[in-house]
Amino acid sequence: MSRRKRLGQHYLVDGGIVSKIIEIAAIQENERVFEIGPGRGSMTLELSRRTRKMEAYEIDRQNYLMLRSKLGDRVKLHLGDAFESEPEFDVLVSSLPYSMSSTFVEWLSKRDYDRAVVVLQEEFVRKIVSPPGTKDYRALSAISQISSSVQKMETVNRSSFEPQPRVNSRIAVIRSRRRLDDEVISMIKRLFSLRRRRLAGVAREFGLKTDSRWLEERILSIPPEEVYRITTQLLGR
Repeated sequence: MSRRKRLGQHYLVDGGIVSKIIEIAAIQENERVFEIGPGRGSMTLELSRRTRKMEAYEIDRQNYLMLRSKLGDRVKLHLGDAFESEPEFDVLVSSLPYSMSSTFVEWLSKRDYDRAVVVLQEEFVRKIVSPPGTKDYRALSAISQISSSVQKMETVNRSSFEPQPRVNSRIAVIRSRRRLDDEVISMIKRLFSLRRRRLAGVAREFGLKTDSRWLEERILSIPPEEVYRITTQLLGR
């Protein structure tokens, strides 16, 4: 298997979609912009024309070297994994590798930012906005909805990428609501590992006294904000 396939790289080559993403991002000149995985730079140059403060991480060395010669000092470009970094930004823009979508949601939930405009697999977007009680409502749904609001925008046909993925994507606008930390994220995951059990039983197991009106409901039916309240109680906050 090639490194590119292993990384899940599908390059966005549709200029119309690139223009739409940049339009939606509505970047102001003084805003700090962060791009994850610029790839061949289909968005990077246009983004760098709209801000004086742009940073990007590219994990593929070949792409990194090409971009560095193309962009010069317009962008603070790093060779490495963005999800191991601690950047400061106002706006994030990215067409993300499908394999890194879950990692991205958790990483983003721990950041201070204003908005993110990202291209994600359409099915994945459905999962992170899934309401309580549905089959796709999982820990990741709760983490996403506790930390942010997600607005679904245009569908991106798979023909907009090279090589073409098997499924369509969607532009999503993510706006920060609150910043989470590793302890909270870990506890949410622990709760959802028991997602089919009733809250009353889970609370007893965890030694938690709670006044939640959801005691007789299964974890998978509890709304995100109540999940957050229960999580903070479990952590003694």
